[in-house]
Amino acid sequence: MTVRAAIIGLGRWGRSLVNAVHGKTDAIRFVAAHTRTRASAEDFCRERNIPLRDRFEDVLSDPSIDAVVLATPHSLHAEQVMAATAAGKHIHCEKPLTLDRPSAEQAVAAAKKAGIVLAVGFNRRFHPSVVEIRKRLAAGQLGEVMSMVASHTTSTGQFIAADNWRAQPDEAPGGAITAVGVHSIDHMIEFGGPVKDVLVTTGRYIPGSPSDDTTNIMLRFKSGATGLLFCSVATATTLCFTLFGTKGLAEFSKPNLARFRFVPVSTVAPTGPVTAPPDETIDSESFDMLNAELVAFGRCIAERRPYPVDIDQVLHGMSVFDAVVRSAKSGKIEAVS
Repeated sequence: MTVRAAIIGLGRWGRSLVNAVHGKTDAIRFVAAHTRTRASAEDFCRERNIPLRDRFEDVLSDPSIDAVVLATPHSLHAEQVMAATAAGKHIHCEKPLTLDRPSAEQAVAAAKKAGIVLAVGFNRRFHPSVVEIRKRLAAGQLGEVMSMVASHTTSTGQFIAADNWRAQPDEAPGGAITAVGVHSIDHMIEFGGPVKDVLVTTGRYIPGSPSDDTTNIMLRFKSGATGLLFCSVATATTLCFTLFGTKGLAEFSKPNLARFRFVPVSTVAPTGPVTAPPDETIDSESFDMLNAELVAFGRCIAERRPYPVDIDQVLHGMSVFDAVVRSAKSGKIEAVS
């Protein structure tokens, strides 16, 4: 079965999603598109033989369309997910699912009641480097999780116009969280469990920007583990995520997550300077995360099984998101409800 999908939103990211699977898989195929700026998308859709629809409602009422992929402004997600659920369409929604926990809960409950697949675009979960940490944690190679430290930055903020929706404070509360930070928070929740509380500071470094573009977060987990996250859209692009366990550390790095590294703890008492055992590295340069997430989405629909990104962890991530936004405003430690 090939899932017939409609792409909703054809900005930079929406086009990236289409290109990730166009002519590359039988699991999912884009057969329709809708965007608020039709004129700018006509050539793109014509070249890929994807019909443009004037209204989102036209997509939802079409029985030949199985699913929608939402690459739209964050503030539209809740309403669009609910509308698609009511129409019986399976949904792949870019992160964040919504902009607060209550609306995310409503969307998830509606999808469960309708029996449809609701996927949230945490594409990094599919990368071999992330899978490697997951496997080694489950096998006990890392021991107990002590702390996680992440930095995720990009220079995209320099190129976003001040009137673009991504630059607006109501679309990007908490600084760089919606743009990049939610990915690292998602990893921390998967590997470290529920978050207890957070302390946040934000900054604004892009001249003329209407929103904060940089965020620092300290996290405490119910397990006793801790976390540190620095994220920004105002500096050079980099990515590094390190998990420190009682038996070793594991990390992935490079903007495309391509480098995985594992270092076990020393087991031999030193007779001189303390040195680390040889590390193990794995490189995965060519993996396509967007293709992986959309292929998984199509196969989950065809095989009638849940999407592999745990929806309860997504919801907890929305609770963390709410606490991050509160702490950025108050400057105080905020509990995660």
